[in-house]
Amino acid sequence: MSFSSLNNKFNFKVLPIMMKIMSTSSFRLFTFFTLALFSVLHVHAKFTLFNSPTFSIKNVPTFVTVDQAYPFSFSQQGDRVYLDWQVTPGYYLYQNRIEIIASDDAKIGALEMRQGQLYEDEFFGKMRLYKKKLTVTVPIISATNNSTLSVTYQGCAETGFCYPSKRVDVPLITRDADSLIATAIPSVTSASMSLVSKISDLVSQQVNVGNLADNWWQPLLFLGFGLGLSFTPCVLPMYPTLAGIVLGCGKKTHRQTFSLSMWYVQGMALTYTLLGLVVTFAGMQFQVAFQHPYVLVGISTTFILLAMSMFGLFTLHLPSFLQIKLSQLSNQQSIGSNLGIFTMGAISGLIYSPCTTAPLSGALLYIAQSSDLLTGTVTLYSLAIGMGIPLIITTMFGNKLLPKSGDWMDKVKTFFGFVLLMVPLLMFERLLSKESNILLWSGWLFAVLSWLYHVSRGLKPSKLASTCAILAIIGFNICTAYTYNKLFSKSEIDISTRGVDFIRIQSIDDLNRELASAKQAGKPVMLDFYADWCISCKKFEKYTFQNNWVVTKLKYFDFVLLQSDVTENRPQDIKLLMYLNVNGLPSLDFWDVAGNALPRARLTGFVDASSFLLHLNQNNLMEAE
Repeated sequence: MSFSSLNNKFNFKVLPIMMKIMSTSSFRLFTFFTLALFSVLHVHAKFTLFNSPTFSIKNVPTFVTVDQAYPFSFSQQGDRVYLDWQVTPGYYLYQNRIEIIASDDAKIGALEMRQGQLYEDEFFGKMRLYKKKLTVTVPIISATNNSTLSVTYQGCAETGFCYPSKRVDVPLITRDADSLIATAIPSVTSASMSLVSKISDLVSQQVNVGNLADNWWQPLLFLGFGLGLSFTPCVLPMYPTLAGIVLGCGKKTHRQTFSLSMWYVQGMALTYTLLGLVVTFAGMQFQVAFQHPYVLVGISTTFILLAMSMFGLFTLHLPSFLQIKLSQLSNQQSIGSNLGIFTMGAISGLIYSPCTTAPLSGALLYIAQSSDLLTGTVTLYSLAIGMGIPLIITTMFGNKLLPKSGDWMDKVKTFFGFVLLMVPLLMFERLLSKESNILLWSGWLFAVLSWLYHVSRGLKPSKLASTCAILAIIGFNICTAYTYNKLFSKSEIDISTRGVDFIRIQSIDDLNRELASAKQAGKPVMLDFYADWCISCKKFEKYTFQNNWVVTKLKYFDFVLLQSDVTENRPQDIKLLMYLNVNGLPSLDFWDVAGNALPRARLTGFVDASSFLLHLNQNNLMEAE
């Protein structure tokens, strides 16, 4: 193309030079891979930011009681009971641990409560928390003088200290079901208003602006993905044709051209946004199911199949009869009119091309697990806008500014296949061991580097080809060294031992028996309180009690290691906790060789291996190092 003529036409001085640089294949590939690499690293950093085991507590904190952490109150007004929790700063309640059950002689309606704040946990996956005041409204359908509500809740401190489940019985004021018929069967108008109100409340609960602010990078990332998808081999060649359809017949001004192209893109974005809205809402209904290992494996398998389609093993698209019907509907629209163009854009969002089916399906599966309506819809909207940018450019300036078709578009498509393969690896991190995850990520990176080297071999001799080859070789060396260091270095072997072996106890009698036996043998005792719902207990188990130095020292000083699993919060568990005045978990109690309890040595909250050994030494439970 002649950039000097373009300069004369638009009276630009800098644009021709920039366009000449940007139109070269070297600049395109370099820019694309640079942006793609930073995008991939950003995504992985997002998923691994909170997974570091370096958390350490040098000074053992003090914690308030459960009643002080979550002051609870209730009131009843007519046929509605209001349950209020004043969550103390620095503490939070689990949404899925709040359980409200009516006694047999009472009946309640659906609970009304806002959605909690989404949080990604290393051990439990995605969870919702309440860090501020929470009010739950319980509609009462019927109740007697003796009716009660059994309210159970459980939470933790942000520093890792977790409380056992707390149960409160709330008495109900007598409500006769017959007296509630008037409120149970409202008029058509009031019923309609109630339905609208409930839908509005539901949407307001799920639309969490804070989550979108925390995940600001996600829409930007999908905007880039959408732009990248527009350069796949079965999308880019379509833009000149689509531009002709959008513009219709007749000469139009630049303002009219931009307006029509925006209407088309917004129609396409509407389809994607609605898909994101529906899929995210469905994901919220099955949030717990998405954390099940079988479901995670199924979703991961789907992503692998989608990636294979991007590698060209097979093609995904809508059934032909649906494509024909949608195309016929699109052809019936008025070309050149805003409404007609908008409708064509909305329909094209469903039949765009086989190249976008796999990435779109992957994006929908990804946001289904976000359980946040606003983030999900904005993400899909950004993807559509990214795909629409080249169309706007084509309609405004013609196809002169678009890069020429070529083999490089197949490389873009293949790259998105590797991006799709990242999602199963991120999901498997919750199910597999650390060593297995390192091997999987190393294998993925080796595959990407091998493909990059293959790309460099297929390019004409140039600086770009040499750069790709050098990057691939350097990447191979770094990846090999990193994998070897993580799997076979001494520092990693130290924390890959079997871990501490505990003697399980279930009652006060079990504890006294083990203490008497240890006293007779002249051995110190450590008692660990554990529960499946305790996040910091799992961190203790993974990062502290599997550390080689901790295992060695505990064996060397001949500790009797006891553990009480209070997951089910049974009566005997409660008695044991009360007997030792334990308010929450994790909690470690110690006795010396003479059988004397050491209350000052108690550990509450998580500490890493080095801090744990230092704590033992400071409390004279082992010799100074």
